[in-house]
Amino acid sequence: MGCCESKGADSKANRIARWRSTGIVALRDAKLKILSTNLIERLPINLGKLQSLKVMILDGNQITSLPDEVGQLVRLERLSIYGNMLTSLPETIGSLRNLSLLNVSNNKLKYLPESVGSCFSLEELQANDNLIEELPASVCNLIHLKSLCLNNNNVSEIPSNLLKDCKTLQNISLHGNPISMDQFQQMDGFQEFEARRKKKFDKQIDSNVMISSKGLDEGVDL
Repeated sequence: MGCCESKGADSKANRIARWRSTGIVALRDAKLKILSTNLIERLPINLGKLQSLKVMILDGNQITSLPDEVGQLVRLERLSIYGNMLTSLPETIGSLRNLSLLNVSNNKLKYLPESVGSCFSLEELQANDNLIEELPASVCNLIHLKSLCLNNNNVSEIPSNLLKDCKTLQNISLHGNPISMDQFQQMDGFQEFEARRKKKFDKQIDSNVMISSKGLDEGVDL
């Protein structure tokens, strides 16, 4: 009597194990979105085959670098690599023209590549808890950027035209950096930025959104 293989034999756990050991993107047909907390150390070079992928969450692994092929994921809209061991991002990340969220917080990044300014759809950039000393001037090209979070880095200044050119920017968070409120307030476009930020705050009040007891966060340590 023949033995039938269970339909559940090729479980997600088994496919992840096979993906890790062979480097084959075995989850393409499963529309893989989340590979968090799996102790993954590197991604396969044929990652670019995931042409339909829109969301990739790789939080809490041990990834030290992203392959250049990540730039082939042209439909990607959300990429989160929080809590890994990245020391740099590939220049090809600029090919992700549909990316609206990039979260690289809690890594070991010393800089962001100049090409990040080509991620024209980017609305939210989170890079807290890294070793970043400065931002590339190209971030001023991110005309749809609404939120920029760089808490706990080594940033002493930000591109001079950032507030002027990024006209949708509503939130900047720079706590734990060697940049002063005076520097921030002297930047071109600060008044316009401040008006947008307060408008967003007013909407939160109107919507009964809970805020900190400290009131409106200035985004920079005083």
